[in-house]
Amino acid sequence: MPTPDYDPKEVAALQADQLAAAVAAGIAASDAAADLDALAQAHTAHLGGRSPIALARRELGSLPPQARADAGRRVNEALTALQAAYDERRVTLDRQRDDAMLREETVDVTLAWDRQPRGARHPLSLVLERVADVFVAMGWEVAEGPEAEAEWLNFDALNIPAHHPAREEQDTLWLEPPTAGVVLRTHTSPVQIRALLQRGAPCYVVVPGRVYRNDPLDATHSPIFHQVEGLAVDEGLSMADLRGTLDLFAAEMFGPDVRTRLRPDHFPFTEPSAEVDLLCWVCHGRSAQRDEPPCRTCGSEGWIEWGGCGMVHPVVLSSAGVDPDRYSGFAFGMGLERTLMSRHDLSDIRDLVEGDVRVTLALGVEG
Repeated sequence: MPTPDYDPKEVAALQADQLAAAVAAGIAASDAAADLDALAQAHTAHLGGRSPIALARRELGSLPPQARADAGRRVNEALTALQAAYDERRVTLDRQRDDAMLREETVDVTLAWDRQPRGARHPLSLVLERVADVFVAMGWEVAEGPEAEAEWLNFDALNIPAHHPAREEQDTLWLEPPTAGVVLRTHTSPVQIRALLQRGAPCYVVVPGRVYRNDPLDATHSPIFHQVEGLAVDEGLSMADLRGTLDLFAAEMFGPDVRTRLRPDHFPFTEPSAEVDLLCWVCHGRSAQRDEPPCRTCGSEGWIEWGGCGMVHPVVLSSAGVDPDRYSGFAFGMGLERTLMSRHDLSDIRDLVEGDVRVTLALGVEG
């Protein structure tokens, strides 16, 4: 129980010089705080429950009534000064933090809100549809067929004899059991036979689709790739009709300035047969001349191989029940991966199948 003559000056924490020192130390700590974390530490040290001011405030209860009012006033003045210094520094540091956030985390609201690319349809799908559109506009039909095909349709009906090397396992993927005579089609030509058997003559069909070969996967080969083949059977068709069709097809795929040429070749299902070449659209054939810089696209040959073509062999027409004495026809086939690689200067066929969205976006935009 405090005595009436108790002298509050004997309580060191409540002495004026002690309170002034505590206030000065607290204000200095607040002013020196470089960020909000440091300011929070200063608040705990000088305004927290174990700070000098808090300890002094607890001593007020031990004072006599006549001395408690004066000491309480001095403690409250010290608390007010410390709190004011803390609040003032807090306002300054809050503003600095907000300014830094505005500088470092600025969002340009004029940009598109969706920063994630949506991707695009696969370039091969776009080219397949474009080829179909070209020939549908000419009055042709788009035909489809199974990818697991009968040996007779894949080989025999196309005048590919039993001893032909294409039937061997190094070229053809046979389905079990081998005696069933079922293969993964090596070309889309079996669909042409199916079209003739179903429609008869005259017949104009284009056949885009996936084919399979027993090839290793490397920069220029794939065991799975895509072809587009065309078949026209009617009365009086000739190589001139074939050439005109190919020129129109090439112009639609590569532009109106493209040039084509036919080179003699041999295929079991066409006679006569030819390879179709395109004039290089990069160097326009000039790299094949002397004193011209080399062309990466055509290998400085001036021409790029595109596919094969020819007049339908009479044996093939007969296999499909079409009279070769009355009807004639022409056929052609091109690899779509090679078409894409040529158009876009790709050096590796694997770029088309590895799922890189950058390739899909780059090639899919043009289609």
